[in-house]
Parts: sequence; structure tokens; C-alpha cells
Amino acid sequence: MPGWMKWILVCLVVLIGLLALALASVYLGSSGRMNKTYKIEVTPVSLPTDPAALEQGKHIAVTRGCYDCHGKDLGGLAVIDAQPMGLIYAPNITPTGIAAGYDDDAWVRAIRHGLTPGGRPLILMPSEEYYFLSDADLGALIAFLKTLSPIFRESHPVSLGPVGRALVLAGQLKLPAELIDHEAPRPDAPAPGVNAAYGKYLAVTCTGCHGPGFSGGPIPGGDPKWPPAANISLDPDTGIGTWKETDFFRALREGVRNDGTDIDPVMPRAFGHMTDDELRALWLYLQSMPVKAYGNR
Repeated sequence: MPGWMKWILVCLVVLIGLLALALASVYLGSSGRMNKTYKIEVTPVSLPTDPAALEQGKHIAVTRGCYDCHGKDLGGLAVIDAQPMGLIYAPNITPTGIAAGYDDDAWVRAIRHGLTPGGRPLILMPSEEYYFLSDADLGALIAFLKTLSPIFRESHPVSLGPVGRALVLAGQLKLPAELIDHEAPRPDAPAPGVNAAYGKYLAVTCTGCHGPGFSGGPIPGGDPKWPPAANISLDPDTGIGTWKETDFFRALREGVRNDGTDIDPVMPRAFGHMTDDELRALWLYLQSMPVKAYGNR
């Protein structure tokens, strides 16, 4: 064999070895984080039984995005299914799904802390947003979920490909349990009303995609096919600074911008089910936020 061919073979072997080492490192590193066990004390919440509270629980499930991820019947849905990213499946949360093994504390652990009953992190579950749900709202939500009709649909375990695992390792595919200070006191939730304070309470749900400053940009850990999130700060050039309240309502209720173009359906339509007062409160809060150029999160 000519000498130059030997060098090529040696280089190929070295490259393959380095690639295998890198893949092993990504696999082991991501597995360590995904399999970490969190030992936390769950603060129980009381579950109401009256029809008005159960209806409020359903309203929270709709407007906080439960149906967008877990499906129209909450029987499970593939949120991301794109290799080499992987499969992230929002499980069946009806009585025939994972709820079969959930007591009240397990629901709190999952929703508020982003953890399985055994304390392992859930992937993409937006618990860093739900952590700040009031006890009353969380109790109403759990009470409603426990009334769901059973859906007989098999859930699929999360199966991350090499890109998905690399994103976990890089902190771009979120493990919400890592983002939460599980001992942090929760501020008292404001009473519902048409004011910026209540709008801030509602707007926490917007931050996962649009960022804490609401300026949008690529969605961390999102499906590669998803478009970037829009700037919903009041920047007049790249945001909604030229919008009126009626434009805001139309965008959320009809999925249409103020220029008449359609908003990508990746944007959850759940927010369109907010009441008029909730949307006005949300609008007032966004009006109070600093202007940010697009993409500064």
C-alpha cells in the first residue's frame, strides 16, 4: 500500500475515533443531566370541587397552552419529531395516560417543578412559567385535569438524537427543572383585573418563546422547522409599536397581523381564548415594557 494511502487511513481512523469520542461525551453528558434526580419538598395545594373553579381550571388549561402541546383531547401529541433532533412527545395526561400514576403532589411536582414523580426532569415542560401560578389557579387546573375523560392513546418516551442531546448539553434544549429556583418564594398573584399587574402575571406564558423582554428571535430548543418568535415589544420598526389594542386582539383571536398577513400557526392559538379583560391586561403590561429591538430576547 502506498504511503499516502496509509496516511489517509490513519487520518480516517483518527477522525472516526474523535467523532465516536465526541458522541460518547455528548451522550453521557446529556444523560447525566436528563437522569438527575431532584429531591424537593412539594407544597400541596387544595383542589376545589365547585363547578366555577373547575371551569376556571379548564380556562387555565386552554389559555396556558396545555392543549397546544398535549393535543386537542390532552391524549398526547408529538411536539417535535425531527431527526437528528429526536422525538419529544407530550404525553397523554388523561386518566388512562400518565395521570394514572399521579397523586395530587405528583401533579404539583410536574406542573410547578418540571419533574416526574420520581424527581427526574421533564423536557420542554414550561414549568419555569407555571412555577408562578397561584395556588388557587394551580389547584383549579389540577382539579380540572382529574375530571378528564380517558383517552386510549399510547404515549411515546422522549428519544433524543445526537443534535437534541447536544442542545441539552449546550443548554439550548431546556430542562425546566434546571431553570427553577425550587425554594424561591412565589409572589402573591394579583387579583384578576384590567391592569398591567395582572397582565404581567398572564404574560409569563409568553416568555418561553418571545423571551423575558418579549423581543423574540429563534426559540431555544424549538423544532428546527419553527419560525423565530416575533418581537412583541413596542419597537416601532420590528415590534408592535404601531399596533392598536384592536390589532392586538385580532392577532390573538384571528391569527392575523395589523398588515393583514397571517401569523404562523406555530404561534399558539390558546391566547385567543383569553377573556377580553385578560387580553386588555396583557396589552397594558406590554405597553409598560421597555422597547427592544428584535432578537434581544
